[in-house]
Amino acid sequence: MPNLEHPAYPAADLLRLESLVPCRESQVSMLLSIFGERQQFSLPSIFIYGHTSSGKTYVMQTLLTTLQLPHVFVNCVEYFTSRLLLEEILLQLQSCPSGTEQTCPVHCHSLNDFVRLFKQAVAGRELQDQTLYIVLDRAEQLREMEANILPAFLRLQELTDRNVTVVLLSEIVWELFRPNIGCFEPFTMYFPDYSIGHLQKILSQNHPPEYSADFYAAYINILLGVFYMVCRDLKELRHLAALNFAKYCEPVVRGEANERDTRKLWKNIEPHLKKAMQTVYLREISSSQWERLQHDGGEPGQLKGLSAHTHVELPYYSKFLLIAAYLASYNPVRTDKRFFLKHHGKIRKTNFLKKHEKTSNHLLGPKPFPLDRLLAILYSIVDNRVAPTANIFSQITSLVTLQLLSMVGQNDQLDGPRYKCTVSLDFIRAIAR
Repeated sequence: MPNLEHPAYPAADLLRLESLVPCRESQVSMLLSIFGERQQFSLPSIFIYGHTSSGKTYVMQTLLTTLQLPHVFVNCVEYFTSRLLLEEILLQLQSCPSGTEQTCPVHCHSLNDFVRLFKQAVAGRELQDQTLYIVLDRAEQLREMEANILPAFLRLQELTDRNVTVVLLSEIVWELFRPNIGCFEPFTMYFPDYSIGHLQKILSQNHPPEYSADFYAAYINILLGVFYMVCRDLKELRHLAALNFAKYCEPVVRGEANERDTRKLWKNIEPHLKKAMQTVYLREISSSQWERLQHDGGEPGQLKGLSAHTHVELPYYSKFLLIAAYLASYNPVRTDKRFFLKHHGKIRKTNFLKKHEKTSNHLLGPKPFPLDRLLAILYSIVDNRVAPTANIFSQITSLVTLQLLSMVGQNDQLDGPRYKCTVSLDFIRAIAR
């Protein structure tokens, strides 16, 4: 039984719409109940918000296109001034039903001109009193425009006396939009993030025709098991799935395993997924370079200019500060005298050291350290004498801003600030060279 039902729209269109927007049936059903029939006046404005890749833009485009509702769709990032935005809306309104664009340009210098030209354009399109939907994607850009633009869009139905509904799509909440002087409150609607089950269902729909759906679903399950904790962006996961699927299929292509040998397939793909974890969101190399790396069996670091981290330009003392922070994070305090003091005396090998010598501090993660310990290690590893000037302390703040160091706890602690080093050993090696 279909989940989407509405007497104003054909059942075939609703069934097709349901197949195009998986895992968003409840949101589409809510929108259909708000829209009502084609000739009915809908709400003046609707505010839809949610995190990136939660389906807001796709659902609205698919809904309006599938049901053939008259609409205007504008991205506020592309049309970043009020004049460009208003003129683009009028241009799309004046386009003929056949889809050909209007050749004559539209000039709109003020909001009064927009209201007047909007009435003319709606009358010229012969909508038979149907509701016109104006969808403004990335609507948070409206806050950077003139103060009257956002309130005008929220009550455009009242200003123009036409059957029009404005839909705002944004990644931030409405409380960050509301002007200080107050304005018409839109109907707010939240798009939650996709759960792991939703991502599994959506990504499994893109399986290649030469492989079975169950085989591709098993691959998606492995992919989500690795990346779900660090990445829940549907676009990024779809990119990762397309990028690593060829490597997953290699044992099947070579005849070393069949589609049901999950263990062999996992052992083959596991090291490559770990490499891909290092470049999530970064796009440090192109897809063709990554595929060539997988085919050659190389490491990502083998490509010249691959990692931006190896080319970080830091001031002279910032490099030593970062090295000192790494040493302070991964070396116990009791070893400072041994490593950084020239005349440290005789070192007694206690049973405590023997008991814990097999435990790697890199597996335990970075430990917090106080500021005075960081400066003491800095003075010992720099050849010349360093004075604790404001320049040194400002460079520590810059490293925290660059997220190479992280501050632990609050700034108002009596024992002073504590820090952690957040970079890897390879990064420190590159800096130390």
